[in-house]
Amino acid sequence: MRIGAVDVGYPDAGGAVAALVLAEDPSFGVLAGERVVRLTDVAPYRPGAFFERELPCLRAVLAGVDLDLLIVDGYVQLDPDGRPGLGVHAAEAFGIPVVGVAKTAFRSATHAVPVLRGDSARPLLVTATGFPVDDAAAMVRGMAGEHRIPDALRRVDQLSRGR
Repeated sequence: MRIGAVDVGYPDAGGAVAALVLAEDPSFGVLAGERVVRLTDVAPYRPGAFFERELPCLRAVLAGVDLDLLIVDGYVQLDPDGRPGLGVHAAEAFGIPVVGVAKTAFRSATHAVPVLRGDSARPLLVTATGFPVDDAAAMVRGMAGEHRIPDALRRVDQLSRGR
């Protein structure tokens, strides 16, 4: 199984930095690769249409990469009725299952499965499409790292911030 975790950062100078970390197993215990793509032109942020800004960045960093599962920073669906979030749009664009891992609660995302990791009392909020959400939550719980944020998600965040 080839799994990728992606994140996008938006530097103050403009544009975007899209990052990807790859693993061959769901624990991300050993990273199989990293990739960073800088984009000069990005769509402006529009509330409720975050995917319009983020999806082109994901397309750029995933170009030519073959994956079985994608992990995004954020929600797959925005509410229990299935209102599409970034993850749904990514699943449609790339034709693969997507797991969303959000760090902050979104008021309408009452369906997200809370996952506690490390000593943190603040859960990560997991959603999924094309993959059972309980399995997705177990996968996030079992990812390498002792802290609230799994090591692979911390790494892809650092890469997207230019670190």
